[in-house]
Amino acid sequence: MSLKDTLKTTLVKELDLIDINPTEIDDDAPLFGDEGLGLDSLDAVEIVVLVQKFFKAEIKDAEEGKTALMSINTLAAFIESKQ
Repeated sequence: MSLKDTLKTTLVKELDLIDINPTEIDDDAPLFGDEGLGLDSLDAVEIVVLVQKFFKAEIKDAEEGKTALMSINTLAAFIESKQ
């Protein structure tokens, strides 16, 4: 399974996104806001914890998070850069 597929599956499972199939998530779709997954700030905090727990990559501050948490592609690139 690719990193992007693992990320999608992990987010759907850990954030309890019951109406979303991981295979239907577009790699470039925004994670937050009305488009894409439509996640909110509480989800962002959970994602930061999940990234550290499952992928051993730490998002250190809001600026780093803003860049890393834009989409599945940006999150995967961030994790790869930390490993």
